[in-house]
Amino acid sequence: MPRWTLIVALAGGLTLPVSADAAPVLMISIDGLRPLDVIEADQRGVDVPNLRAIMQGGTYSTGVRNSLPTVTYPNHTTLITGVWPAKHGIANNTTFDPERKNMGGWYWYASDIKVPTLWDAVHKAGGKTASLGWPVSVDAPSIDYDIPASWRARIPGDLQLVHALATRGLPEAIKAKSGVDLSQVFSTLPPSDIAKGKMAAALYALYRPQFMTLHLSSLDETEHDTGPGSPESKTDLKLIDGVVGDLVAQARAAEPDLVVVVVSDHGFAKLEHEVDLVQDFVDAGLITVDTKTRKVTAWAAAPWGGASAAVVLKDPNDQAVKAKVKALLDRLTADPANGINRVIDAEEIARMGGTAMASYWVDFKIGYAMGGGMTHISPATEKGTHGWFPDHPEMRASFFASGPGVPRKGAIGEIDQRDIAPTVAAILHVDLPSADGKPLF
Repeated sequence: MPRWTLIVALAGGLTLPVSADAAPVLMISIDGLRPLDVIEADQRGVDVPNLRAIMQGGTYSTGVRNSLPTVTYPNHTTLITGVWPAKHGIANNTTFDPERKNMGGWYWYASDIKVPTLWDAVHKAGGKTASLGWPVSVDAPSIDYDIPASWRARIPGDLQLVHALATRGLPEAIKAKSGVDLSQVFSTLPPSDIAKGKMAAALYALYRPQFMTLHLSSLDETEHDTGPGSPESKTDLKLIDGVVGDLVAQARAAEPDLVVVVVSDHGFAKLEHEVDLVQDFVDAGLITVDTKTRKVTAWAAAPWGGASAAVVLKDPNDQAVKAKVKALLDRLTADPANGINRVIDAEEIARMGGTAMASYWVDFKIGYAMGGGMTHISPATEKGTHGWFPDHPEMRASFFASGPGVPRKGAIGEIDQRDIAPTVAAILHVDLPSADGKPLF
């Protein structure tokens, strides 16, 4: 049937698309996928034939220069908006909450995104949208079929929350089609990615969305636990490659002209040391902690992050506090044992597209990250992480695309992460004028 010519409701929730030559797009994010694990798969001993086929059949980047900080939620939001966190509003994974009043809350809610998304653009053009597990998608008004990423206490009872946040009736419809229950995708382990792939295939068979986002998260978890390039990470990536191959085959059975875009949010590097930066702020009198409960009771400035850490001032105009913070950061940077690579100020943060909430930003050397242990510098509790400044080559993310309308350009070198959303918009023939990037082809 002709694509995108007239909006007409069909049985089962289908619509006729609104542009004659636009192809539907499936955008799959493999959290923590390092580009060279696909590009140099043979040399690295990685078995990923399906991802290699996507790479060889279209256009790919040798590395995506990504957002500050190089963590999941702000980078995934850049992927669907084409702007840096300073503009889209998703500053980090977790909200800034030094007194822990939000109890570890993340940026789950789409209402926090301050600019139009690809979901908005497709929906505005009359196309159907879908999403499974994509960060910052809770209550997104332009996602027609949505099972968002969300949790609270990380207990089985959270399933009720996810069910309540999902599009009404969608989990039941998918289960009837695929046999996969919502509980099977409620983790970051490899079996959940397998279940997500089956759910996504069922969603295509049922609703044929013009644009769908899917987040596969187990590789990130495995790389944190065992390190990037570990045997366990290679095994997980091989499993994900099978998920992608099965999903693409089944989705193309429903949508033969489907374009597949595989992305990641960040790379990965080995982690060896954790530095208790919070205690440094306590010792400097910038944070006050209850001696019995260890809870923060007051603060003038506080660090926020991991492998890089934003420093937020309660009053950014308080020059005395600002000078005290700068003196502390200068002293910490001067000691090589602290593993600090560099510290940037608000002007440089703005140039890098980081949140305006931060007055300073600390970037650790690869191998070091902010943490807390029995001593000021402790052995890391994880073997790998991300979050360092995006100019570290280890943090480069991935982009592979193939399908109708995608030229077989092969490698196009490094790209700006902001270019991905306008590229997808061009494939879909929808407008995303707020994006700062440009289409790649």
